[in-house]
Amino acid sequence: MRHIVLLMLCLFTPVNAHALSLAKLSEQDAAAGLKAALNQGAGSAVAKLGKTDGFLGNPQVKIPLPDSLQKADRTLSRFGMGKYTQDLVVSMNRAAELAVPEAKDLLLDAVKQMTVQDAKNILTGGNTAATDYFRAKTSQPLAVKFLPIVRQATAKVQLAQKYDEFAGKASRFGLLDEKQANLEEYITQKALDGLFLMIAEEEKAIRADPLGQANKLLTKVFSLVKN
Repeated sequence: MRHIVLLMLCLFTPVNAHALSLAKLSEQDAAAGLKAALNQGAGSAVAKLGKTDGFLGNPQVKIPLPDSLQKADRTLSRFGMGKYTQDLVVSMNRAAELAVPEAKDLLLDAVKQMTVQDAKNILTGGNTAATDYFRAKTSQPLAVKFLPIVRQATAKVQLAQKYDEFAGKASRFGLLDEKQANLEEYITQKALDGLFLMIAEEEKAIRADPLGQANKLLTKVFSLVKN
């Protein structure tokens, strides 16, 4: 059990920490420190995305029309959809921004349910191991939560129905992947992709500069590990 505690004390840092410094921390503090790191990364990602322009204003996660739809622009313009492209892009991103705040509770629940083995996997799994943990634990329930919110948001936009009709025709002509033919499902998947991308960015930042984090427990843990 002691080697597991030491791993948890190391958190996201190299294993060459000083044993005496690590010994100053209790097992409770170590577990709390790891969970604080995960909570902080997830919470920050949700806060950045779940607001106006959280998706639309961020090139990393901005949801575009499907790639195949963009490539087939000239052909598809025959259906009279060319002028709606920008409106569609805005409405898709706004829907994602509305859905993402619903992720916070599920992400925090995933942290609470973390086992010792989960902690070991995160500590030894690389720069995005925590993100991979979140993805494995929450992808499916998040999709279930996101879809009705996205559906409600797009229902208010008359272009949604036109997109589905438009995309369906494109799909029949081999210009669009079937998975991208439904607007709500496409937005939901892209929202999830964007969320996990931002969680990964937060995780990398914590790993790279743990002492720059505001949480006092994180600072305490990482300060000892870095000495």
